[in-house]
Amino acid sequence: MKDARRHQVSPNMRHMNASEQQPKTTRRSHRAAAGRKPVGRRIVKLGKREIVTEGIARPIFDDLFHHFMTVSWLRLFATLAVFFLTFDLLFGLLYYLVPGCIANLNPPGFAGAFFFSVETLATVGYGEMHPQTFYGHALAMIEIFVGLMSLALITGLMFARFSRPRARFLFTRNAVVRLISGRPTLLFRAANERQNVVQDASAQLHMLRDETTEEGYRIRRILDLPLLRSQHPAFALGWTIMHVIDDASPLNGETAESLATGRTVFVLSVNGTDENTGQMLMARSEYSCDDIRWNATFQDILEQAPDGTTHVDYGKFHDIDPL
Repeated sequence: MKDARRHQVSPNMRHMNASEQQPKTTRRSHRAAAGRKPVGRRIVKLGKREIVTEGIARPIFDDLFHHFMTVSWLRLFATLAVFFLTFDLLFGLLYYLVPGCIANLNPPGFAGAFFFSVETLATVGYGEMHPQTFYGHALAMIEIFVGLMSLALITGLMFARFSRPRARFLFTRNAVVRLISGRPTLLFRAANERQNVVQDASAQLHMLRDETTEEGYRIRRILDLPLLRSQHPAFALGWTIMHVIDDASPLNGETAESLATGRTVFVLSVNGTDENTGQMLMARSEYSCDDIRWNATFQDILEQAPDGTTHVDYGKFHDIDPL
């Protein structure tokens, strides 16, 4: 009974505790919101658009693999060179601080200690300079371990970057709307720049636009646009991707003005399996409402030579003729 009374809390006490805690949380949140500075400001590229984001910190050292997989080759090699020189200078300084730990130091002084550090970190000794004290051997052992781990990490990173599948798919800069079989049709055109076979290629088309619900809530809605043919058994040269604007299409009754009002964006994605490597290839292209050409058609890139040979002229791939 005594334990039960000890753990009982009156309703007034519970109400008082809740009322005391709520203003503290609210004041803290208001102070944080009032004094908040932009954190993690980044420019994110989505297709042709650039969006500025804030509020998400991006600690590089927490996601080094993704950082090194996405930076340019120049920045990658520059970063690795900086790390290499930094470790060489650090261990060279430690050798230099204890004179006599390295035998046959040449050139004398810090320069010799630095070059011995370079040879040790890369695990390539030339036989002349070598540790001759316990301190020198211990420090060389630590540096060799760092060098081996660095070599393993750099090797794995380079292999991951070189082996990463890249789709060399080419998309037209614009899309067109024209009549096909008496029905208005939205057309896109894609090509395989490698000109090898991409097996079981598939395409998906999505439309993003601003809408307002009956309650007045604004939403960025994503709509699927079914394609006339969404599969290609052997995507090698070109592919005309078509969406029929019928009564069931979200584009039914839309015009260039209405698409611009809703800030409409079309996202076309194509994926398939590379026949040579067996890797999955993925690529996408983004089109704004200004990229749609109404009542127009793509120029034909197929030509029949007098000797019966078929020629594909990719120089006309992006060309459009009005109807």
